[in-house]
Amino acid sequence: MTATRWTAPGGAWIVTPAVAGERFAKARASGATVTLVDLEDSVAPHDKDLARERAAGFFATADPAGPLSGVRMNALTTRAGLRDLIALAEYPHQPPLVLVPMVESARDIEVAAAALDTDGHTPQIWALIETPRAIEKAPSILAAPRLTGVLFGAADYAAVTGAARTWQALLHARSVLANSAAAAGIAAVDSPYFDLADTDGLRREAEQARALGFTGKAAVHPRQVPVINDAFQPTEAELAQARAIVAARGQTGASITSVHGQMVGAPFYAAAQALTERAGHQPT
Repeated sequence: MTATRWTAPGGAWIVTPAVAGERFAKARASGATVTLVDLEDSVAPHDKDLARERAAGFFATADPAGPLSGVRMNALTTRAGLRDLIALAEYPHQPPLVLVPMVESARDIEVAAAALDTDGHTPQIWALIETPRAIEKAPSILAAPRLTGVLFGAADYAAVTGAARTWQALLHARSVLANSAAAAGIAAVDSPYFDLADTDGLRREAEQARALGFTGKAAVHPRQVPVINDAFQPTEAELAQARAIVAARGQTGASITSVHGQMVGAPFYAAAQALTERAGHQPT
């Protein structure tokens, strides 16, 4: 089995435009595990410089005891992305997490790390996978040594492929990312659910993502955060079963035993132990 390289944040991630400084406090208070300030899609081209300036203030005022803060930069294949790297490297308060969009090569991660890593700071670097080429190359991209995790970009992927933004239509891409992330020992976070009025649909998709192996899901509005957090929190029944498996293994020391009438072996024990540990880090 492959161990994760980082203690990866699960549950809800929320993205807020860097130009909308008045929303920063609300995003941080939403209950999300990760709060990203956005320099990319939510910022118009003529506002990019303003967004970089305001994003610097976002990290200067971040509470170390609050949610993990990060930035979604522009793609490295754009001038805006290159300017982002220069600006981020010069921030007096460095972003703990950097999400790189439109990643299609492990080289993108190497470039970001080379620009941002210093003797005193090595940010978490996450890849936003959102193109067919990236799905094809996912195993090599996700094996990049400096990569912490991967986030699926369903909207761009569906636009490029012509696929519908439904669970079934995007199941192959999600499955590839979940499998490649597990093989690389890193976390995978699912794409946002874009229908703000459909809470049931959000919960259903979040539960499906968790069942597939994703550790969290992005939110586009604070009202989605509690639904996502709840979906990624183990149920009492799941926790009780996991704890019983861990306890049985500890009591018997056997590689195969019976718990509640079910034969369980090493894979069951590993999954149960991971579930109980993860539950201790999930937002409530």
